[in-house]
Amino acid sequence: MSTHHNTATNMAAGLQDAVHESQQTFRQVLDALARPGQTRHIGTALPGVGLGGAMARLLLSLTDDETAVYWHGADQVDSVHGANGALQNWLQFHTGARPALQPADASFAVVTAPLQAPALSDFEPGSAASPEFSSTVLIELPSLMDGPALEWRGPGIRDLQRVSLAGLHDSFWAQWQANHAAFPQGVDIIFTCGEYALGLPRTTRVRRLEGV
Repeated sequence: MSTHHNTATNMAAGLQDAVHESQQTFRQVLDALARPGQTRHIGTALPGVGLGGAMARLLLSLTDDETAVYWHGADQVDSVHGANGALQNWLQFHTGARPALQPADASFAVVTAPLQAPALSDFEPGSAASPEFSSTVLIELPSLMDGPALEWRGPGIRDLQRVSLAGLHDSFWAQWQANHAAFPQGVDIIFTCGEYALGLPRTTRVRRLEGV
């Protein structure tokens, strides 16, 4: 009993009002995916959690004991990214979500170093019969507005949506074209930065407006 108490005492906090806050976050992220490219406010950072507020709140709201979460670089411990093991333990303590050992095993994936991220094709694309069993990839970026100019088109977008995401690898949008072309299979992406999130579902077509 005392061991569990100590673990709980040392563990970083989750949501203060778990039911209300997770419902609010869930509505916001559904809206972000329904309206690709439009930024939505998710919430402030959580004390003691080494993730932006949006990323941390999305994980607490979307995962449960039936979801596996892949942590990019979870086996690495360095001065820049720290140990993802503590984050795995934090999330598993609060939601029951277990770690996924490989990208293809993930219900959700957390990417906080996008320049070194696995290829989108490494994640689970779902099947033609059950496309909903694909991975959802959560990518934390340095900015949702200071990157190369993009035009997004597709369901949920009236005419076009201009987006400028910073911090992605040069090959990312070529990977996205292949992901989009595989519809109805393919991954969906939620980009986060600090308190904000922006959705990119597999139905969205993306065109870069300057160099490749």
